[in-house]
Amino acid sequence: MPVLEVLPRDLSAYRAGNVGVDYVHRFESGRPGPHVLVNALTHGNEFCGMVAATHLLDTGVRPKVGTLTVSFANVAAYESFDAARPFESRQLVHNLNRIWSSEWLDGGEDSPELRRARELRPVVMQADHVLDLHSTAQAVEPFWVYRAFARNAAVALALGRPAVHLVMPRGLGSGVPIIEHGRHGEAGSGAGAALVAECGQHFLRATSELAVEVTLDFLAHFGLVAREPAASLPAPRRYELLETRMVRTSAFRFVRPLVGFETFEAGELIATDGDDEIRAPEHCAVLMPAREPIVGREAVYLARPIA
Repeated sequence: MPVLEVLPRDLSAYRAGNVGVDYVHRFESGRPGPHVLVNALTHGNEFCGMVAATHLLDTGVRPKVGTLTVSFANVAAYESFDAARPFESRQLVHNLNRIWSSEWLDGGEDSPELRRARELRPVVMQADHVLDLHSTAQAVEPFWVYRAFARNAAVALALGRPAVHLVMPRGLGSGVPIIEHGRHGEAGSGAGAALVAECGQHFLRATSELAVEVTLDFLAHFGLVAREPAASLPAPRRYELLETRMVRTSAFRFVRPLVGFETFEAGELIATDGDDEIRAPEHCAVLMPAREPIVGREAVYLARPIA
């Protein structure tokens, strides 16, 4: 059982937003500038985003230029949190961070997550830049996740923290996340930056503290707030996503306990999934290994170090 240093708080006071969508708040400066979206609770048990979003709202942060939108995404999953089963409120039915394709959003299926994504669709599309705040099941070093577009890398490198980057040349490979929705997933010059910040383990206070700092850094980068740059940041370490492996059978097993960033040599066995073997395609690191493999969900990301 993980240590629960951060627990949910009642978000009912934030339900009535001002754009016609529950839990979405927008502030316009009246001065030219970019529209930045800070998105929290894409997954219901990733509390760091909730802490960062409520910090912005509770302390009255307002943009000096442009527009700031703050959203709480999957509040329904968040409200299902049970401290005795802290990992189970990630989602109710669908993973809200894998259904941002036209196939899903315009399709005939229904779930709390699909309904919420359809509500949030215009909110995401209207934003020039997107920061989607996440956390990890295991206590690993925080890292960025983004499509391999120069505009994304430029922002992540300029901010400097987290120092680790997971770069996706072809997308996630297991669905379409918020940061790849619409123009944010296109290579054209008309889109702004869209990044995920994985800020640390779900329930640690340090994770929420980092989420607040990264959020303010992101807003300051685009001129929405004034902020002194952080000093003495470590050199960046970058990984390129090679492939995303899914759990196919209930017999899935890693060869040894993994938490993330362990390395494997080319051909080395990482896991078995029934009769299938998952081997390293080259010297690579494993990221986000499933804490509890569930059929149909991601098992592990395989990524190679890059300059």
